[in-house]
Amino acid sequence: MRLPTPDFWYSDSRDTVAFVLRPLGWIYALVGRMRHALAAPFRAPVPVICVGNLTAGGTGKTPLALALGQRLAARGLKVAFLSRGYGANVPGAMIVDAGQDTSGEVGDEPLLLARQSMTVVSPDRPAGVRLAVSRGAQVIVMDDGFQNPSLAKDLSFVVVDAQKGFGNGCVIPAGPLREPIEDGLQRATALVLMGRGNAVVPDTKPTLRAELVPQDGEAARLAGKPVVAFAGIGLPQKFFDTLEACGAHVKAMKGFADHHAYSEQDLEGLRNTAKLQGATLITTEKDWMRLPASVRPEVDVLKVTVRFDDASTILIDQFISTCLKTFNPPAPAEA
Repeated sequence: MRLPTPDFWYSDSRDTVAFVLRPLGWIYALVGRMRHALAAPFRAPVPVICVGNLTAGGTGKTPLALALGQRLAARGLKVAFLSRGYGANVPGAMIVDAGQDTSGEVGDEPLLLARQSMTVVSPDRPAGVRLAVSRGAQVIVMDDGFQNPSLAKDLSFVVVDAQKGFGNGCVIPAGPLREPIEDGLQRATALVLMGRGNAVVPDTKPTLRAELVPQDGEAARLAGKPVVAFAGIGLPQKFFDTLEACGAHVKAMKGFADHHAYSEQDLEGLRNTAKLQGATLITTEKDWMRLPASVRPEVDVLKVTVRFDDASTILIDQFISTCLKTFNPPAPAEA
């Protein structure tokens, strides 16, 4: 079970707890630097596009991966998603079956990805690429894995929460960073500020703006509907805020830790609350994937998608085009 995010991660870096833990953060960062220095990354025969972040917790990586997959598929490419699968229990690389596999076996995010396109779960990223390519994949989209040095990336988007940014700027456990900001930015192609907010980020890399918005028709469907909302994601409050923005009548809300595995006791408590409130249970698509199949019909889902601003839409397509051209150079002109 993942523990809740400590409050001091997003407060002043001079916080006493953060100050005491900073030496451990330096060690964590040093280990990461050594991993990258000693690695011999596998170079895939197809483009590898990575969607990652520099902080622990959810920032919207999976929705962005899905959005990129859609843009690539629109170009006529066969896309394969690649994921480690948080909490996955797989012996090696395997292709996810969205109709048969469970979140306990492959993780919740791979199940969501597999509903759109071929998805490979693998603790060994190069092995996952080999399997995907053997099944015809023409481009790989990695959901997370930015800090994993075993696989070379051709394009890397670092997702940043537009409200919280990089927190206190310290590395785990003193802060939310998986690695020092400067280390990550050296390998990043661009930053994607996700959501509404004005988090300060370095201007050394192109910065795109995007936000998670309800899919077409969701707001009209939920307007005035009494719901009891629950979510086990990085920032549950964002989900609750989105529901209210849709016009849903949120009568109660319950947040859980990211990737929370719902117990029968959790579900019974949620059912009782919904019954008392005369409301329908509703959750995120990712949370819905973690529910037992027998419970899913009882729970509504808010479907969201990533929306870029106009300038970022142009930049995303330019980055993709440039990346693809390195693998498909134009034929030489006839003499």
